[in-house]
Amino acid sequence: MTTMAPDTSSATIAPVRKSVTVRASQADAFRIFTTEIDSWWPRTHHIGTSPMKRVIVEPKAGGRCYSEQVDNTECDWGSVLAWDPPRRFIMAWQITAQWQFQPDLAKSSEVEVIFTELGDGRTRVDLEHRHFERHGEGGPAMRLGVDSPNGWGDLLVLYAKATERQAGA
Repeated sequence: MTTMAPDTSSATIAPVRKSVTVRASQADAFRIFTTEIDSWWPRTHHIGTSPMKRVIVEPKAGGRCYSEQVDNTECDWGSVLAWDPPRRFIMAWQITAQWQFQPDLAKSSEVEVIFTELGDGRTRVDLEHRHFERHGEGGPAMRLGVDSPNGWGDLLVLYAKATERQAGA
């Protein structure tokens, strides 16, 4: 008798959840995370073929998430799925486990960021990166990558520092 391995192709992979509290209004926290992402996103974090010049998140549902490279090319890496300022936004993470662009939304994970005003000049920012199983066999590697050093935890530290600088200015 032969036994077959269980089908894990649709198994859910646990989301990555990170939170940070920043000294900024909900509106400022949202704006700095989204439309001012270039003020804190590291130049090393891109999938373009030449060095990154800047990163852009278009402020609307259906907007592009992309980078401009120093060779004047553009490199898509995501799409805005929900735009609800200053409360939350969701973007498709259209990057494969090989760090290439994935045009198929059905094969992309997603990142939801929720901004909660705490009432004392601070805002809690909760990030959830989920649906890694959509990446297929690369799902566990993608989850590991975004949850490792230089992943979302370190990115939120950079974001918090930029928010302190900008909101205090």
